[in-house]
Amino acid sequence: MSSTGSVEKPVVIPIEAYVSEEYAKAEGERLWPKVWQIACREEELAKVGDYVTYDILDESIIITRSAPDRIAAYYNVCQHRGRRLTEGCGHANQFYCRFHGWSWNLDGSSREVVDQEDWDGALNDENLRLPEVKVGFWGGWVWINMDPDCEPLEDYLGPAATLLAPFELDKMRYKWRQWLYFPCNWKTALEAFNESYHVTASHPQLSRWVCYKHWSRAEGRHAHHGVAAPRGEGATGGSGLNSINVRGSDDPRVAVAEQLEELKRTLDTTTTDTLVNAAQRLVDELPEGTPAHEVAAHLMETAIREDAERGVQWPEMTHEQMEEAGFDWHLFPNSVILPGLTFALCYRARPNGHDPNSCIFDVYALERFPEGEEPKTEWIFEPDPTEEKWRLILSQDFGNMPEVQKGMKSRGFRGARPNPKEEVAVINFHRILAEYMGSGAPKPIV
Repeated sequence: MSSTGSVEKPVVIPIEAYVSEEYAKAEGERLWPKVWQIACREEELAKVGDYVTYDILDESIIITRSAPDRIAAYYNVCQHRGRRLTEGCGHANQFYCRFHGWSWNLDGSSREVVDQEDWDGALNDENLRLPEVKVGFWGGWVWINMDPDCEPLEDYLGPAATLLAPFELDKMRYKWRQWLYFPCNWKTALEAFNESYHVTASHPQLSRWVCYKHWSRAEGRHAHHGVAAPRGEGATGGSGLNSINVRGSDDPRVAVAEQLEELKRTLDTTTTDTLVNAAQRLVDELPEGTPAHEVAAHLMETAIREDAERGVQWPEMTHEQMEEAGFDWHLFPNSVILPGLTFALCYRARPNGHDPNSCIFDVYALERFPEGEEPKTEWIFEPDPTEEKWRLILSQDFGNMPEVQKGMKSRGFRGARPNPKEEVAVINFHRILAEYMGSGAPKPIV
C-alpha cells in the first residue's frame, strides 16, 4: 500500500449515538462486553500481587499479576453477596471482601469462606472461583474482553498491529498521565483526536509549522491518518510526529528548534528533551544556509547518538514504514494513539455511567527511558480543563468538546457530516459501531 487514504462517499451520521439515553444504555449490552479494550499498561503490574481495577459502565474488572509469568483478570465481585473487592490500584496477596470476610487467592481460587461448613458442602472450589475475563497483550498494554468466545486480540487488531509494530510501543513507559470527567459523550471526546482536519482552526499556532492536509484510511475496525505530502521547500519528509518541518523560519536551524520548543511547552510530549536539546544547538553546529533536509538529518543523527549514549535505543524504522503508519491511530472502540519513534501520546474515553452527556477521559504520554530511570507516575485527576493544568494544545481541544455536545442537541443540527477524505476515521468508527449496536450507521447525504 502507499500512503494515500481511503475516499468515502459523503455521509451524514445520525446523532443518536451521541445524545440518546437508550443508545447509551444499549452500549452496555451490545458494545462493551464484546470488544477488546485497553485496561492498563503492563508496567503497572510489575510485581506479583500488583493490581489495577478497570471500570466500564456497570462492570468492574480486577487485572493482576498472579504469578511472575502470568497476568489474569477477574470480575470484581464477591461471590457471596456481590460486594466489589477492589478499587483503584495497589498491591495485595489476596482479594478480601470487607463485608463478610470472604477472600480469594491471586489465581482466583477461594482462599477462605467464613463458616463454610454452614453450606453443607454446596460451596466448592469450582463454584467459588472468581469468574475470569479474557486477557490479551500488545504494545505494552493489557487488554480485556468480557466475551468468552471472542476472537484473539491479534485478529481483532488486524493490520493495525502490523503497521504499528515497528514503533515497539512495548518498550515505552509512562511519562505522565491525567484524567478528568468531561461534559460530553465519550465518542464526542474521542473524535476530537482521531482526525487532524481540525488543527488549522483549533490550533492556529501549529499552522506556522505544518500544513495539515492529510490522508486518512480505514484498517478494518480501526483507522489512521498521516501527512499527505510535505508542502514547500521547508518540508523535510517523514510523517507527522516523526517528521521535522521548517516552514516557520527562513533559517531551518532556527525553525526546527522553535517547532520542538513549542511542542515541549504546549503539550510536553510528541518530542523529547533529547530532541529539543539537540535542536537548540543546531545554530552552533551547522553553518548558516544549510539546506533543510541536512538540518533534519543532522538533528536525527545527533539525537539517536545521544539517546544511545544514555541507554535509549531508537527503533529501526524505514521512511516507508513511517509514511505507511501515519501519526494518529483510532483503535476501536475507545483509544487513540499518536505514535512517535521514542514517544507516544494516547487517549482513552469511557462512558461515565449511562449518561450520554458525560465521559471519563484519560490522556497519557509514553516515552523511551534508560532502563531503571523511568519516572514514577500515577493517575492524576485534574478536573480543570484549562491551559494551566493541561497545557495549551489539550486545552484548545477541550474547549471544543462540550460545545459540540451542546450543538448536537439543536433542532437545527441535521447530523454530523465528516470530511470524506480527511475524516475517514470518524466515518469508519460509526460504521463499525453500527455493526455492534444495530443502528446509527452513516447514511448518504441527500
